[in-house]
Amino acid sequence: MAGASAALFLVPALSAAAEGSARSDAGGTAPVQLLAVNDLHGNLDAVPGPAGAVYRSGPGGEPEKVQAGGVARLATLLDRARERARGADSLTVAAGDMIGGSPLLSAAFHDEPTVEALETLGLDVSAVGNHEFDEGPAELLRMDTGGCHPKDGCADPEQPYDGADFPYLAANVLPREAGKGNGKAAADRKPILPPYWIKKLPSGERIGFIGLTTKDTPSVVSASMTEDLVFEDEVATIDRYADELDRKGVKAVVALVHEGAQPPGKNYDATCGKDGAADRLDGPVQQIATKASPKVDVLVTGHSHEPYMCTVQDPAGQPRLVTQSASFGRTFTDLRFDIDRETGDVVRSSARVQAHIVGTDTPGQPRVDRVIEKWRARSAELANEPVGHISADIPGRGAPDPETPLGDLISDAQVAATREAGAELALLNWGGVRSDLTYRASGREGDGVVTYGEAFQVQPFDNPLVTMTLSGKQLLDVLRQQFSGANHGYPQVLQISDALRFDVDMSREGADRLLAGTVRVNGEPVNESGSYRVTVNDFLSQGGNGFSVLKEGTDRQTVTRDLAAFVEYLKQHSSPEKPIAPPKADRITWR
Repeated sequence: MAGASAALFLVPALSAAAEGSARSDAGGTAPVQLLAVNDLHGNLDAVPGPAGAVYRSGPGGEPEKVQAGGVARLATLLDRARERARGADSLTVAAGDMIGGSPLLSAAFHDEPTVEALETLGLDVSAVGNHEFDEGPAELLRMDTGGCHPKDGCADPEQPYDGADFPYLAANVLPREAGKGNGKAAADRKPILPPYWIKKLPSGERIGFIGLTTKDTPSVVSASMTEDLVFEDEVATIDRYADELDRKGVKAVVALVHEGAQPPGKNYDATCGKDGAADRLDGPVQQIATKASPKVDVLVTGHSHEPYMCTVQDPAGQPRLVTQSASFGRTFTDLRFDIDRETGDVVRSSARVQAHIVGTDTPGQPRVDRVIEKWRARSAELANEPVGHISADIPGRGAPDPETPLGDLISDAQVAATREAGAELALLNWGGVRSDLTYRASGREGDGVVTYGEAFQVQPFDNPLVTMTLSGKQLLDVLRQQFSGANHGYPQVLQISDALRFDVDMSREGADRLLAGTVRVNGEPVNESGSYRVTVNDFLSQGGNGFSVLKEGTDRQTVTRDLAAFVEYLKQHSSPEKPIAPPKADRITWR
């Protein structure tokens, strides 16, 4: 399945030239290829288990899962795609979250390995995403310009980190100082990184790339990491810089937007809006794509991790492509369009896009392979340390249902680690579980052995755990916020420890979906006037993901961190003779 790809998806109205058509000077146009990725999250290796799979159509047309990913394999397929372009000017672009939430192989060195791998595979430009702010703006600027880490020093003293060779764009991310609380842009205030990048192609044409992240970034990373920044509205930002590019004579414009949606289908080549069809994206980027300036010709998006190739109508009534690849390097998209040599603008009717799976049977590109193996050798001893044993796969990020077996296990581990702070139960955000635990060995450790590297991949943020006191009413309000609409449209069902049980009725709307009368702690109904000791990670404790009630918790104590809690639990509760079995994930009842 190496290089498996979807059929070409054309913008409605007119057909395009066949893939691989050469530049046509006589026709007055220049062909362009954009190879697009997003949400890699430092996954230099393929992610094991369900989280590392994508869906494609099986022999009978039914969806089937296939494993995918690996940056060296991605590099091979990008090289092949460039070769197929035959005469088109080719650029490789990213829509954010290429680093952050990374496995140990990259995170142990503050994602310098991922930046080097992206440089080697030929990335030309990237928007920032919310996870580029996981360690704050100063660390993001270090990733951009270079220098040794202020705390851990140089990963390689003989060759200090020299920054990214590709530009990072952050059009809607501004320092707070000049805004003074109203969130409005001051005339003399500039983004912390360039808002756009203009590329003059070998054919002579110019393309402008505007890069930005979701305005909701402060609610999806730890609040302390973004407290000195303002994240402005996506549409207003795109409009502002599309006009600025237009004044500079740049008519071909692509927006790299780290905001996404859920597609109408689950396959890697899901399409919508084709030929006037009523199906559409479900999420914030649909509104951005329909409202942003018609001077923008294509939107390459990210954040929701779901692949799609869709057409929307811009405010002028013209069709334009909106695309996203699957996260973790599982797929990439190959966009083609022509630029009119006379006007310098994109010929919208020429736009087409094709999705490709990064098959695990694809050979790795040697140059990228060498980069990855260099860094792997430096972290191998720590990564390969056995820390626990499991009897079967324990699905987390790749589980089919909102409550996951791995989420249950981690929540139980957090309660056990914070008993000394009085913890009775734990709540964990769904996005805090980054992968799955797989039974089959990924290296030499043997089947069923969990290594430190595998535990790290599941819990990479190393967040402090905060144990707080909530009233019974506050606890119920937190559980209601799972369904209240305050969470930006993405799955936010909490993972819960064994002491907690509740029922959900999805036929109801909003917060009423929680059946408050069913909520039990240690088998007893919640006493609204009572108090409960609840453990959450630092991100949630600051109101992350819209769980604002958690900011009200009192008597806060921190005695450990999430990764340490998980590793210690595995060590203390499993052995080769008594491995941990997958929890049943039956703490939430769905009606």
